Amino acid sequence: MRKVERQSHLRQLINNTNIERQDDFVRLLAQKHIEVTQATISRDIKEMQLVKVPTAGGGYHYSFPPKKQMDSEKKMRRTLRDAFISMNAQDNMVVINVHPGNGPALATLISQTNDESLFATIGDDATVLSICKTKAATHEFMNKMTNLLAD
Repeated sequence: MRKVERQSHLRQLINNTNIERQDDFVRLLAQKHIEVTQATISRDIKEMQLVKVPTAGGGYHYSFPPKKQMDSEKKMRRTLRDAFISMNAQDNMVVINVHPGNGPALATLISQTNDESLFATIGDDATVLSICKTKAATHEFMNKMTNLLAD
């Protein structure tokens, strides 16, 4: 199962159930015939930025993070300006090189824009790869990133 689909199931579980432990995610997903490990759930929790909040009964359960005060585009602009090294495109792919440690954050911020022209965005320590659906979308994405750097 793809990560996007698995995380969609996690969102549904959080909306419908009080999930107290990572093992609860594993167990409930297994009931839906989705086999995952606790380590995978741990990575998803970190990537989705889930937090534990108090319940009425005194325990804790997973929840979505509180609304951030700064929107994703502003964060992306700041991250790009602080970490940007270079950007290149080939066919439908755009590679953004950033200072070490900034790749995952920038990839997440790009994904949070829910840009329909993007097929996928992944990031490692110092590189972000965005795959656009068309060559025209590639040029638009490059222009958007360039404008964020220039603003």
